[in-house]
Amino acid sequence: MTDIAAPALTVRLADYGDATDAGHVIALLDAYARDPMGGGNPLSDTVRATLISALAAHPGAFSLLAFLDDEAVGLANCQTGFSTFKARPLVNIHDLSVLPGTRGHGVGKALMAAVETEAQRRGACKVTLEVLSGNVRAQGLYRAMGFGDFALDPEVGTAQFWEKTL
Repeated sequence: MTDIAAPALTVRLADYGDATDAGHVIALLDAYARDPMGGGNPLSDTVRATLISALAAHPGAFSLLAFLDDEAVGLANCQTGFSTFKARPLVNIHDLSVLPGTRGHGVGKALMAAVETEAQRRGACKVTLEVLSGNVRAQGLYRAMGFGDFALDPEVGTAQFWEKTL
């Protein structure tokens, strides 16, 4: 009988100054953008050309890359913000993406745990994220990781995520 080793799963901070890491961030975000849960369209040429330098220049931005063996298969793009009610930093997960062929192998869970560890390292009081109401699979992961609806007082309702495109 032959033993078959499972792929090694690792997560680490991306180095925006490293061309390989930068390529992984763009490729994984593009894969997410093309997914129906990411809007179903590829990243524009402008975004592909400017994203890494914009992230590197943005205070508090960081990305985590997940690898199965040496293959980049997951990404979390995060921004550090500030909670005025706690007078401490917070971390928002802006994008969380796992390549379709590697979903169900613990990549999302490992990324979420790594975000939490990095948030704690940065002194954050909480981690926030947005999720589409139809993304039931992601909601299951987030709930399993301790996330839920935000409410200051449940009697006045939960927070909603709104936007105005400029």
